[in-house]
Amino acid sequence: MIESHGKSFRKLCRVRSAYYGVSMKRSLPALIAATLVAATLTTTTASATPAQHPKPVVKCEFTPTPDNPAAKPVRIPSATARAKGTVDVFFVTNYGPFVVRMDRSNAPCGVHNFVHLVQSRFYDATQCFRLTNSARLGVLQCGDIYRQEEGGPGYKFPDEVTGAETYPRGTVAYGNQGPGTNGSEFFVVHSFANIPPDYTILGHVIAGMSTFDRMVKAGIADPDQDGPPVKPIRILKVWSF
Repeated sequence: MIESHGKSFRKLCRVRSAYYGVSMKRSLPALIAATLVAATLTTTTASATPAQHPKPVVKCEFTPTPDNPAAKPVRIPSATARAKGTVDVFFVTNYGPFVVRMDRSNAPCGVHNFVHLVQSRFYDATQCFRLTNSARLGVLQCGDIYRQEEGGPGYKFPDEVTGAETYPRGTVAYGNQGPGTNGSEFFVVHSFANIPPDYTILGHVIAGMSTFDRMVKAGIADPDQDGPPVKPIRILKVWSF
């Protein structure tokens, strides 16, 4: 398992180097180490679980949205989701990589959907159209294929919230256009988000927050600090483990 993680991450590094001709050996030793440690812990935990105890599962409800068809070829996820454990998602952007640890117990259907989209390559070669850095909201919004809040997977699913959610730096959550409209859109909090607890939390960035600091430093085109970034932010490749 550790060897597999290492090979996959080295592949991720080569992808970024191929796009930009930049060596990642100096900039990512800590990130690689953290990834391998996480892989070791995950492997140990999984192997220690008795085989006779089935993993808890929940039923999910994914509803087609014919008025808003899929912007990329993708099927509706299966209706059964694991409700325990974590999954690490690796992103490569034109500003650098970052890693998100997603919690199935907090949002089983949300994580199930995100992993499905990652495995379907839905997020590969996409652009993040909104960056904010105001007194109220500091987030990067991604997952829309065409433009801000346009271009989803062709289906929606309910929120997984308790009403007690908060969104500190590093939080990753689904964006929505109202209750029960989750799809592919998500946001990453790079500073803070003074928003209602209406957004399903997927997990948190565990490595690579400096990538977002570089994005913010590059600037936002809108003088109100809410809109497209000065330099386009692109997601090149995404893996889940």
